[in-house]
Amino acid sequence: MRFVGIDPATHTGFVAIGPDGKLIGWIEFVAKGASAPARINMILNEVYRHLKPEDDVCIEGFAMEAKFDTNKVASGFNWGARLATDRKVGKFFTATPNQLKKFVNVPEWEGEPGSKVKLDGKEVKRRVMAAVESHWGDKPPTENIADAYVLARISEAVYRVRNGEKTLGDFQLEYQREVIWSIVDPKGYKEYSESKKKKPKSKSTKRRGKPAAVDSHIQNTEQQFLF
Repeated sequence: MRFVGIDPATHTGFVAIGPDGKLIGWIEFVAKGASAPARINMILNEVYRHLKPEDDVCIEGFAMEAKFDTNKVASGFNWGARLATDRKVGKFFTATPNQLKKFVNVPEWEGEPGSKVKLDGKEVKRRVMAAVESHWGDKPPTENIADAYVLARISEAVYRVRNGEKTLGDFQLEYQREVIWSIVDPKGYKEYSESKKKKPKSKSTKRRGKPAAVDSHIQNTEQQFLF
């Protein structure tokens, strides 16, 4: 089997990693055709041609916050990759753009709290490329292949956890553990995330206008979610 990552777009990244965790190969498909349907169909055919029935596939989810028209042509490439994978493999799962970047610890914002600045999209992609090399030693030739590479690594990690080959604790990097957890157990991860956001209320030293007896003296406790 192979762990495959697909980053669908006009330039679609496709990466395959072997069961031993080593890179098998990567390629970028460039959509060509006189019309949008023709270009989308071209990507669909290329993805289908390069997949194998036993592949474990992770496809990047829709970038709904992108500035471009993701609900029409751009999302068409994503649907093309999904249809090709469903036809050839029969199943796949998706990772959101945020999960992809988080898996290699690349934030979209930079600066101190209260004065953070959102990084340019090209800069974020360059950082993802550099992060791939620093995490795994492979140097992707393009931004789209870099994204597909991270998706292939997510596919590998999720597969090993789901099949009992590894536990979350086997992943030393917290940001990677959280991405894997959010995919294999979204409900549990959501509860954990919400518990982290809650902050205990500070007690006021201001004299109250009503007797304290009117307040509840039952202490609220929060369940802690640990790895």
